Amino acid sequence: MGLCPKRKVPLTSSRESCIITTMKNIITVTNLTKRYGDKIAVNDISFNVRQGEVFGILGPNGAGKTTTMEMMEALRPIDGGTVILDGINVAKRPHKIKQIIGIQLQASAFYDKVNLTESLNMFAAFYGRRVDPVALLADVELSDKAKSYPEKLSGGQRQRFSIATALVNDPKVLFLDEPTTGLDPQARRHLWDLIEKIKARGVTVILTSHYMEEAEKLCDRLAIMDDGKIIALDSPAKMVKDLLKRGFKPKKTVEQADLEDVYIDLTGKELRE
Repeated sequence: MGLCPKRKVPLTSSRESCIITTMKNIITVTNLTKRYGDKIAVNDISFNVRQGEVFGILGPNGAGKTTTMEMMEALRPIDGGTVILDGINVAKRPHKIKQIIGIQLQASAFYDKVNLTESLNMFAAFYGRRVDPVALLADVELSDKAKSYPEKLSGGQRQRFSIATALVNDPKVLFLDEPTTGLDPQARRHLWDLIEKIKARGVTVILTSHYMEEAEKLCDRLAIMDDGKIIALDSPAKMVKDLLKRGFKPKKTVEQADLEDVYIDLTGKELRE
């Protein structure tokens, strides 16, 4: 079974995610390095990202996560090594790369007096495309905000709108940099659902996060970075299994639910914005 035809599975579809059986790498990172004076922010790292997977990059502040992402996105110069994305050398053809990727940054700025519909049309025009703003807003649960201005959006709404703008060019790879930071539990889980729907279309998603539960739920594989290096790379389940094999003993009994589950159960799953 191959990938679902990307344009034939809308985000609003209730179908289950397509089963990705291909092992094709859409991104190959080789000996990637970034220096700032005497400091090496990203230290000779190599990894692959498979087409259609959600790939996470985790690590403490200053580990090199965002710098790695920005070099992959052609937003920051590469000092050493290569990034090949969909067969294209990122350093040599940055403008071509920007045509086939979508980027949601930690903080996004929009024109406050341009409504959401107008903004989506404007972003699409940057790529020489025409989009259906109504469908895009429905995908991210913002249909009722079509004529609203960005300055009137809540934090969760702003994050979802940011993802909508990153989808206007129908990207092959979507980069999400800490997409749920600062969101309440309902907004966070709705954004998780959105990411899973995007994956169902066959879009490759690369994300950074400080939420371990988020990474464990969303990521097919993840790389853990520290001090500019990748210190582990595997599926979340395999990483946990390997930890237990090394003799790790949890400090408390692992329950079948956590406090966030209690919160959601008591207050409901619906968005309150």
